[in-house]
Amino acid sequence: MDWRANLVDDDAGIARILREARTIAVLGAKGEPTQPAYYVPAYLKARGYRVLPVNPTRTDEPILGEAVAATLADLREPADVVEIFRRPQFLPGHAAEIARLPWKPSVVWFQLGIRNDAAAETLARAGIRVVQDRCMMPEHRRLLGAA
Repeated sequence: MDWRANLVDDDAGIARILREARTIAVLGAKGEPTQPAYYVPAYLKARGYRVLPVNPTRTDEPILGEAVAATLADLREPADVVEIFRRPQFLPGHAAEIARLPWKPSVVWFQLGIRNDAAAETLARAGIRVVQDRCMMPEHRRLLGAA
């Protein structure tokens, strides 16, 4: 199979991801309600997804009622989707980290404004679907409805 098939940018592929996902690890989660790395996961949690926050600088405080893991490897359970709220220059390191996990997410989602084609290729070649430069919240609203 051509690895490019794992680069998802069509409505049908994104809707499928949003329908299939149950658990979302949020890399770069924040605790401030005005930050997208808080209110997007809060929206998803309110829609029934299990949200697992990951941020090495926030492990002393819960976010959205969940203990914060320092790294993806520190999560107590695997996630279907890893949603990334980190700057593009950090994505190659995160792609390498994800490739080393003992479990493999089905999807890695780079949040709106975040794109790194080399990191996306690394993940896609590992058999992981990748969404770049899109926000899960408006995509969910648009494709599945706000309910």
